[in-house]
Amino acid sequence: MRSLVLLTFLAAFACSPKTETEESTTEDVHSASDSLLLQPEEMKYLKNIKQLTFGGNNAEAYWSFDDSMLVFQSDYAGWDNECDQIFYVDWRADDLKNNKPQLLSTGLGRTTCAYFLPDQTIVYASTHLGGEDCPAPPAARTDGKYVWPIYDSFDIFTADLEGNQLAQLTSEPGYDAEATVSPKGDRMVFTSMRTGDLELFTMNLDGTDVRQITSDLGYDGGAFFSPDGSKLIWRASRPQTPEEIKEYKDLLGEGLVMPTSMELYVANADGTDARKLTDLGKANWAPFFHPSGEKIIFASNHQTERGFPFNLFMINLDGTGLTKITNDGTFDAFPVFSNDGKYLVFASNRNNGGTRDTNLFVAEWIGD
Repeated sequence: MRSLVLLTFLAAFACSPKTETEESTTEDVHSASDSLLLQPEEMKYLKNIKQLTFGGNNAEAYWSFDDSMLVFQSDYAGWDNECDQIFYVDWRADDLKNNKPQLLSTGLGRTTCAYFLPDQTIVYASTHLGGEDCPAPPAARTDGKYVWPIYDSFDIFTADLEGNQLAQLTSEPGYDAEATVSPKGDRMVFTSMRTGDLELFTMNLDGTDVRQITSDLGYDGGAFFSPDGSKLIWRASRPQTPEEIKEYKDLLGEGLVMPTSMELYVANADGTDARKLTDLGKANWAPFFHPSGEKIIFASNHQTERGFPFNLFMINLDGTGLTKITNDGTFDAFPVFSNDGKYLVFASNRNNGGTRDTNLFVAEWIGD
């Protein structure tokens, strides 16, 4: 989902004439790297951007509860990866351009979607119990459809920051992955195939008290709690016509989903009062709550004709106020606010030297 054609951008900081005092203020606000890594339109929302990774596909970076660390997945061959594995970084101090970060997963199979627990251990999904090798990606389809694999060997595990494996939280047949943790530190939400469809469930941090949250036909995934833990935001497909339903079920039978038509949904954390938040068309996904709890930042290609670029957008919880946050010409996704609301981490194809690399960036948030 991140193998997009990449471009390199050199954006000059454009601004209207200012007084000497205003000039000085502008220089204090925006770092030298901003003019290289940010588009002028993006400087209304972001400043002091820092590139964290420099090769391979790096994505789904999530903050520790104290905001000192980020856990993420990477397939960077320079770190001896054959497919995605889980790492963490002290984002202020560590130099990932010259040093390999600490591996937290087993190094076997394929992993996805790691997240910090309150005690600074992590939860993540892995296929390593299904085999030591990376599971094969889907074969190229003759019908041209773009699909994501849903590996049935994914289960959810915990590990400490030295890579010691602590516990297995799921053991049901089929896909269990995409776990994220409430800021309250009491429950996690995840996606599972245990009912025969891709539904959301919540559970305690030790894997007990599993509760089903969604039940409508379609892919429900990538869920996150609101800052106060009272709500969930997620991406979902909702096939409606007989043809759409058949296509969805046929692909699911092959262990695949087609993510080209997804909208955002919001509900209470127990699944009540679920409602559709966006109706933009195409792929709207990777949603995350703004620190206020009243807005959602997400990735979308709804303004495009060819399916890309993906940019970041923000929308109010009542569906109004759609605002474009990034304006890069390739791929921006997986936006996540720090717990203190001061920073935004995201994955992007910007500044990759014309390769297909997806890297992680952290910037100060100066938007509303």
